Amino acid sequence: MPFAGNIGIGEIAIVLVIALIVLGPKRLPDAGRALGRGMKEFRDSLSGVARRDDDDELDTPLTRAK
Repeated sequence: MPFAGNIGIGEIAIVLVIALIVLGPKRLPDAGRALGRGMKEFRDSLSGVARRDDDDELDTPLTRAK
């Protein structure tokens, strides 16, 4: 059962084990928090771009239909 796209549970488990080996148990929670913050900022920036695009449409003057 794919989790996201073509990435399955097995692949995620392998990545987590490698991260645990490379970072160690003390730094792994900090790395997870940093990754979560980065993902949140990325999503917020994408939604900010969408909001600005919507605001630009609201700033255009309306014309009457004839």
